[in-house]
Amino acid sequence: MNVGSRGYTEAGHKHPTAGRDGKHRGCGRIQEGLGPRDDKGQVRRGAGGRAARKALRAAKPPISEAPVKAGLIGGRYQPLSESEVGRIHGAALDVLEQIGLARAIPSCIELFTEAGATMTDEGRLLIPRALVEDALAKAGRHFVLHGRDPRHDLEPWGKKVHFGTAGAAVHMVDSETGAYRDTLLTDLYDVARLIDRLDNIHFFQRSLVARDMIDPRDLDFNTCYACVAGTSKHVGSSWVDPSHFADSMAMLHLLAGGEKPWRERPFVSMSACFVVPPLNFAEDACRCLEAGVRAGMPILLLAAGQAGATSPAALPGAVVQEVAEVLAGLVYVNLIVPGHPAMFGAWPFVSDLRTGAMSGGSGEQALLMAACAQMAHFYDLTGAVAAGMTDSKLPDVQSGYEKGYTEALSGLAGGNLIYEAAGMHASLLGVCYESFVIDNDIIGSVLRAVRGFEVTEDTLSVAAIRETCIGGVGHFLGSSQTLELMERDYIYPEIGDRTSPKEWVEQGSKDILQRARTRVKEILASHYPIYIDPIVDAKIRKKFDVFLPLEAMRARG
Repeated sequence: MNVGSRGYTEAGHKHPTAGRDGKHRGCGRIQEGLGPRDDKGQVRRGAGGRAARKALRAAKPPISEAPVKAGLIGGRYQPLSESEVGRIHGAALDVLEQIGLARAIPSCIELFTEAGATMTDEGRLLIPRALVEDALAKAGRHFVLHGRDPRHDLEPWGKKVHFGTAGAAVHMVDSETGAYRDTLLTDLYDVARLIDRLDNIHFFQRSLVARDMIDPRDLDFNTCYACVAGTSKHVGSSWVDPSHFADSMAMLHLLAGGEKPWRERPFVSMSACFVVPPLNFAEDACRCLEAGVRAGMPILLLAAGQAGATSPAALPGAVVQEVAEVLAGLVYVNLIVPGHPAMFGAWPFVSDLRTGAMSGGSGEQALLMAACAQMAHFYDLTGAVAAGMTDSKLPDVQSGYEKGYTEALSGLAGGNLIYEAAGMHASLLGVCYESFVIDNDIIGSVLRAVRGFEVTEDTLSVAAIRETCIGGVGHFLGSSQTLELMERDYIYPEIGDRTSPKEWVEQGSKDILQRARTRVKEILASHYPIYIDPIVDAKIRKKFDVFLPLEAMRARG
């Protein structure tokens, strides 16, 4: 709605923030009405309105009454028709039964062939429909992803939506200079601390590879350590060798208080890239997957072909291939331990067909992930998709619009676990501190869209309209309904700016990056959580090579 110089809209109506002289006053002025009211329930003008509004904003509502939270119900957007979902499922079964997967390790071959699969002369493992259907029938459903703190437990089933991080960035982005440098273990710990304080990011899967960890064993162990040291939210990590995984499990048992408490509340999950598209098992990842299942760790079954390169350029074909690969993984897991918690991670990525480079922020990417969320609903499995993988190298306009629409489509489609949703740049090659806090705002708005409307007798507002228009003040700013819904139905950005131009100038004319830098500094200077008991930490450091210095985990004055 455009407001002209005399305070009127294009339709000829006076804007509610325009004064008697027709000049536009700005939303900040009119919001002063959200303050004390007289004995008739009308807003009292004068001092105190702004202070009351600020006090109301400062006191966050309880999580049960917050406008957005983990587990809001999505699924209103469905890119596939019911018949198209069925055709993709049928085609995926055809792929598994007629083409199969190559490069299976001996333990995998033994599990599958004993259950009815066959090996071809070309070394491909063919998986019959009946075996897939058996796995779907006994697959784990409605399992909780636990946080160290039960407040952060997630229920990723049905069409409940949760946003989190992921990635294997090898560069840290300096948003001020544009420089890219190698990522470090201290960066990973600092990112975990940031995520611990960002309410709209519900879980933390490691976002970067600590390039100062030269030995793969050190990398795997210290990655897991830095994550659980920095946040009490659910953590996801990965391993390249089962022996490295055994080290981490020994540490996690110490943190949990033993193997039994760990198995009751596993607060770390494994990202298992068990296939190398198209349709090849990844040998080392399969060994880790087997170890993870037997250790009671939830498994993200991740298949990430790249359309036009390692999966078909036709978008439905890309979905078919990744669905087939993840179904093979689901069979695999359930042959080891029936009903084990496993996330359906069909992640068809996109190529820029002009260059072959990955395009994580494309419209095609948004569409593919929404379709994969829909396929997970079809199977009634916990669905894991990816969104927010901007191609932009910096937190700029391109970053904002690519993250916005990719995350909105995945959220509206009802993706249970939406990975890669914060911090990532350059199609997952870069990660930026400031982007985490900016993306926290983006995700909040997306979640508000996911929540949608609640249409009730009260929200239809006939009574409120009557009271305001007949004998009222002619606007709703100070009404009881407005005050009641102000914090319950409306979400406000923490980093985004909504001030008037005058106020913005008075406050230093700061852009979103400058405000984000301030917020990052505030969190990292003050938030040093103690999620590892010092006595337990001493045992861990005595038994294993922990490269995160204790000095990096303590506030410095």
